[in-house]
Amino acid sequence: MAGSKAGKTSATGKAGKRGASASPERSRQGPALASLDVPRHRVVVLHGPNLNLLGTREPHIYGHATLDDINAELVALGEEAGVEVVPFQSNHEGVLIDLVQQARQTASAIVINAGGYTHTSVALRDALAASELPVVEVHLSNLAKREDFRHRSLLGAVVVGQIAGFGALGYRLGVQAAIELSKQLSMMSQKGSESR
Repeated sequence: MAGSKAGKTSATGKAGKRGASASPERSRQGPALASLDVPRHRVVVLHGPNLNLLGTREPHIYGHATLDDINAELVALGEEAGVEVVPFQSNHEGVLIDLVQQARQTASAIVINAGGYTHTSVALRDALAASELPVVEVHLSNLAKREDFRHRSLLGAVVVGQIAGFGALGYRLGVQAAIELSKQLSMMSQKGSESR
């Protein structure tokens, strides 16, 4: 997934298998997430702009792990927990919004590193709020130690929690939290159905 070129969105399905890569035309309608059946537990992991450059972009800040490395670890973590983890990366705000909207029908939780859109995108914030899914925000670096403009997350008010400053480990922690939240919501939903 990670090596996707700017302007394309790609997905990794089951561990190591290459998923569909959306063409720019397909991206306007959203990538393949919409065609997935809804399992009991699916966590969608969204990587924002420039995260396809992980491993080579400012490794002193973002680390040496590539996005492919991170995604493979997250998919394996999900398999161990009996949860499907589906990662996507896009450099385009509208594609990320489409994916959030599709996740409303196809996922039980979202983990997101919105990159630079964290600080600028009201539209992405609104899409996450409208999803009504538990959302975990992840950042590789500690935003409080970065430039002033990175100190404020527009997403912070609509996510369950934020994990920042732990490098690639932050994604693992975020997915673990999303899995737990997803399972808790599922149990609450089952209890509500049984009491009717």
